[in-house]
Amino acid sequence: MEILVINTGGTFNKVYDSIKGELVVPESNEAVEEILKKLPAFYNRVAIKGIIYKDSLDMNDIDRETLYHSINEAKTEYIVVVHGTDTMDISAKYIADRVKNRKIVFTGAMVPFSIDKLEATANLSSSLVALDFIQKGVYISMQGYLLPYDKIYKDKSKGIFQRLDDGSTNIFNP
Repeated sequence: MEILVINTGGTFNKVYDSIKGELVVPESNEAVEEILKKLPAFYNRVAIKGIIYKDSLDMNDIDRETLYHSINEAKTEYIVVVHGTDTMDISAKYIADRVKNRKIVFTGAMVPFSIDKLEATANLSSSLVALDFIQKGVYISMQGYLLPYDKIYKDKSKGIFQRLDDGSTNIFNP
């Protein structure tokens, strides 16, 4: 099974720019590549495609259309999208409305990989493993949850992802 990781940027990828004095999203796949080097079961099965390279708060429907085209042109049905967490749900819905024949998992990180490697690594690893167990559709894998995109949300007041209180089952922890 070949897997495509589409890297759109987001906090997952941010690094500190000492000239600007702020965190920026570089046009780089370095964070994803570093994680994959530690995952021999996936390293030779994953292709990485970097696109957009934005904080998700700056993403718009033109960017989502670019993401759609990258997914649509992919030669594999197994896709992980590294995306910023603030608008991950909007992009996931956009893709779910247009793509029906793929297994797509959106993931990201609340803290940049460059600052704390644990969360980004766990979220990407979980997303890759999930591809073996999910049905075709669009999912979000964050902070120990793996749910259909419309069954999970980011509670911005608490800074965490939560499943909707509708009885939906977390695929990782039913």
